[in-house]
Amino acid sequence: MKKAVVLFWLLTLAAALFAGGAKDGSTGGSGGAAYRLLYSSEVSTLNYLVTSDTLDMHVFANLVDSLVEYDRYGVVKPALALSWEHNADYTVWTFKIRPGVKWVDHTGKAVADVTAADWVSAARYVNEAVNDSGVQYMFDGIVKNAADYFSQSADRLDAENAVASGEYKTAGDYYTAKGIDPASLSLRPEDIGVKALDAHTLQYTMESPCIFFLSVLSYGSYFPAYGPFVEQKGDAFGRDHQSLLYNGAYILGSFKPQQERILVKNPAYWDPDNVFISRIEYTYNAEAPRLAPTMFARGEVDSAEISSDLVSQWLSNPETKDLVRNSPPDRSYSYFYTFNFEPRFDAVYEPDNWLIAVNNENFRQSLLYGLDRLRALAVEDPEDPGSLLNNTITPAEFAAGAGRDFTQYPAIKPITDRDSFKPQEALAYKAKALPELRAAGAKFPIKIYMPFNPLVTNWDKECQVVEQQLESLLGTDYIDIIVEAGPSSGFLAGVRRSGKYAFMKCNWGADYADPQTWTEPFRAANNTYNFMSHAPASAVDGKPSVNKSPATLAVVNQYYTLVDRAKAITTDEAARYAAFAEAEAFLINHAIIIPFSIDTSGYVSNRLNPFESQYTPYGVPQFRYKGMKLRDKPMGNTEYHAAYEAWKRERAAALQAASR
Repeated sequence: MKKAVVLFWLLTLAAALFAGGAKDGSTGGSGGAAYRLLYSSEVSTLNYLVTSDTLDMHVFANLVDSLVEYDRYGVVKPALALSWEHNADYTVWTFKIRPGVKWVDHTGKAVADVTAADWVSAARYVNEAVNDSGVQYMFDGIVKNAADYFSQSADRLDAENAVASGEYKTAGDYYTAKGIDPASLSLRPEDIGVKALDAHTLQYTMESPCIFFLSVLSYGSYFPAYGPFVEQKGDAFGRDHQSLLYNGAYILGSFKPQQERILVKNPAYWDPDNVFISRIEYTYNAEAPRLAPTMFARGEVDSAEISSDLVSQWLSNPETKDLVRNSPPDRSYSYFYTFNFEPRFDAVYEPDNWLIAVNNENFRQSLLYGLDRLRALAVEDPEDPGSLLNNTITPAEFAAGAGRDFTQYPAIKPITDRDSFKPQEALAYKAKALPELRAAGAKFPIKIYMPFNPLVTNWDKECQVVEQQLESLLGTDYIDIIVEAGPSSGFLAGVRRSGKYAFMKCNWGADYADPQTWTEPFRAANNTYNFMSHAPASAVDGKPSVNKSPATLAVVNQYYTLVDRAKAITTDEAARYAAFAEAEAFLINHAIIIPFSIDTSGYVSNRLNPFESQYTPYGVPQFRYKGMKLRDKPMGNTEYHAAYEAWKRERAAALQAASR
């Protein structure tokens, strides 16, 4: 009873607090107002050259600018680079650096000019193994000599550590023992393909043609760093707000771990007219997720995530329904159910019988068309499960080639537009599969081992829904889905990468704006997602891969042929996208994987318009506050959905215009 009274009081208070806001929800012109947030997890580092942590990105995205930025539709715009060009085969990219931009310290005092040398310093820092950069991988296979230099620096570092520990007397002894030829460690930092041609001309040389290189620049490893300052700070670089220099829209004026962090507008910023919020205040509270909604209702903070146990009440109450909205879809992650073609699970789950089933395409198709994804996604979002649905591996609104969204290219568009849940077709595929499976010696029901990570909220419930729904449709005489909790730690290594599942939801996060990034989970070499690879040795234990039927191998080999054909198209963006669309459609149409969903941050109450932010479903720019305005009142769901539909129409037009 007390709980109900408190909730009623909160909802009434929230309605009263926002009743006086502007009717259209627009800003009140208070560009100097502070945007206030609670946080419960501290950043791990401010060193943007090493971190891959999303929490860290939320902060440093606003402190340091990169060569390019994006408008709210995802169209690339000049930032610290005024202009750029590439050679005919996209192997050399040259950028003209904006003159007059300053590095400033945490007080706003100018320290140095931003020059092309700052990107050279950053690249060398990232590719030195001793710095242990978690985003060095973004250079591998992209910038010339970066991967080889990093590997050689790792060998040199290992030798130094071995000598320092007394394990070997000299580095030469270490190299001899490890079979390393010291002459092979010949690359120098200046051999990395990043050059300052003069103070304002920066040049990158690619390992191979890279048509999507501009999107790669969205990661911290490609941000500039003032070399003398980094050298002066050493291991302390990025340890706190005083061991960092700034050229972005904000300066970290205060940084007190587990107390507060305050971002203030950079007075020396090169583009001040597009920074509308002058101050961003983060206050630490270990109970932030629980307390933020209450504090938002009191007007004490300007943003709060509304948990699933509250959202239905807020949305159904007339006094609060306009205070909460969906978060925009997160297109940087794609979730899909995949079949394991090299089962390594216990005999009790009948891996040999699973092999017979998984190599039968009609069996896989029966699950593809039989899975009611909306019912499963209602576990995560009971109010609007359709907002999470993803019909393809590459999400819609992720990347566009030649002005057209990837999911609208001819080969993939029929899949984009369809609902794959078709019960009658699922039963028809079952009818085709049954005699084929019996002839192959399968036992019924087919046991389908489906583990989940118990630490992932609601995954257990989703698995139970999938189990009940598929068994109800296809029959327990046909399949027996076995849902079981996997290890709470080391789940990836102990389950997915070890092949200890039959059928399971997996995900992949994109690295850059090109459909090639979405082929990585299914690659031929070292495939630890579904082991569909036709490679001669398994990624699990090095044993030969002998578990694929000729029919499965034919499908897999054809997919790799299609992917290789798409990768070989390096200068014609439209043709490249069309070819990748053909490859992805082939994989889905043969039911090697089942597309499932995208990610989301759930529901929020927030005084920002999410469609004013820079749009990039990858990298750092999506976390910038530049361009956003503080509203007088939150955006409700009705306004949100109308704004989202308008944004999609405007984005399509903007992409077309940018491609001309």
